[in-house]
Amino acid sequence: MEGLTAVFFSICILGVYLLAGKILRVKVRLFQKIFLPASIIGGFLALFSGPYMLDILPAFILDTWREIPGILINFVFATLFLGIMVPGVRTLWSQGGSQLCFGMVAGTGQYLFAVLVTILVLIPFFDVSPVFATILEIGFAGGHGTAAGMRGVFEQMGFPEGADLAQMSATVGIIAAVTGGIFYINIAIRKGYCVNLDESKGIPEFKKKGLIPESERFDISRATVASESIEPMAFHFAITVLAILAGWLMLAGVRQIHPVVSGFPLFPLAMIGGMIIQIISIRLKVARYYDRQSFERILGFSLDVLVVAAIASIRLDLFIENLWPFVILMAVGIGWLFICLMVLAPRMFPYNWLERGITEYGMQSGVTAMGLLLLRLVDPNYKTDTAQAFGFKQMLYEPFLGGGLITATAPFIVIALGLWWSALFSLIIMLFFLVISWLNGWTNLNPVKDQHPKQLDGKE
Repeated sequence: MEGLTAVFFSICILGVYLLAGKILRVKVRLFQKIFLPASIIGGFLALFSGPYMLDILPAFILDTWREIPGILINFVFATLFLGIMVPGVRTLWSQGGSQLCFGMVAGTGQYLFAVLVTILVLIPFFDVSPVFATILEIGFAGGHGTAAGMRGVFEQMGFPEGADLAQMSATVGIIAAVTGGIFYINIAIRKGYCVNLDESKGIPEFKKKGLIPESERFDISRATVASESIEPMAFHFAITVLAILAGWLMLAGVRQIHPVVSGFPLFPLAMIGGMIIQIISIRLKVARYYDRQSFERILGFSLDVLVVAAIASIRLDLFIENLWPFVILMAVGIGWLFICLMVLAPRMFPYNWLERGITEYGMQSGVTAMGLLLLRLVDPNYKTDTAQAFGFKQMLYEPFLGGGLITATAPFIVIALGLWWSALFSLIIMLFFLVISWLNGWTNLNPVKDQHPKQLDGKE
């Protein structure tokens, strides 16, 4: 089978594995307890069906699946800023500034400690490529799609296995996000760190299975154009494609700058294309017909399919060849993020530190969707201002890290500057945002047990 017919049936079979993952999430208590997403479960089912284990999948399916993540990541990033009314700089900073400072420290810390462990341990004992240090942040905060989108960059840097290792890094990151996040949330509930949850409330049972009862259901999109003229979802899809095409035009220019960036990926420019389309649409008063939830459905669909395909197409032989350096790097990354959550979050957030910190932990280890999942567990009705602060922070953060320009250029930076200078560059950025947090009065070196606005105001 070949051509579009092969692509069509490959996607259909991918959907079957995604559905199987959902069924297992509903039926298996372990998966419910650790909140493992259906896309991860389905991805591993597909991986077990592949050439390294059961070997029951035709070659044309795997060939198609390998291409899917690198394509769909462009839809994920193109929709990030579509349908969002961008607030003023003062509002962004006042409500999202502390979240941004914490996020920049956590994100650049992934590079700093990854580079240091690569210099001190991985190169001397395992002779890995210097670019190996970049797979931590690319996989954790960037995710499966970012890893797939970076395949050309890794190949250009002489480290072709980097894309597969980064996809495995993304898998470890999501598992660490949900298991580590749930583990700490349960501790936080017992210790009284959560503003809206205590031991009597706990985590709602329906969230564990992921099947929403009728009384809790909500609308996932809103029609802004008449279906007689164009289907609303088709309209939003067309706007998303326009953003990707704008990024594609920018990519043609970027690749003319210098041969060293000839492998620069499309997805960060698709994100910038989305920002440009949104700004133009606001000016032309067209943005009022954009429904943010519709764009989120496109993003969510792309991300679920992307994750299944990315895990299913991981090359286990490359993973086994690099097992010990990979395990060491993952341990360092997870350890750093727990330090951020348990030590830095109570000191860098003036209030609601658990809600803000757990959201950032989820995002930094398992992309934005995991951060929002953990936030919904501790703040189900968004009674704190965490969701808004996190959203404002992402507007300033995503263009650079978590799949932004710094993430996309990290392998180039490591090769151009060398590991020691790269570590120094990361340290300077971390210190800069720590100082900014201090100067703005957000830092509290002696945090109280339960920081939230009513205590800060001195009111009960």
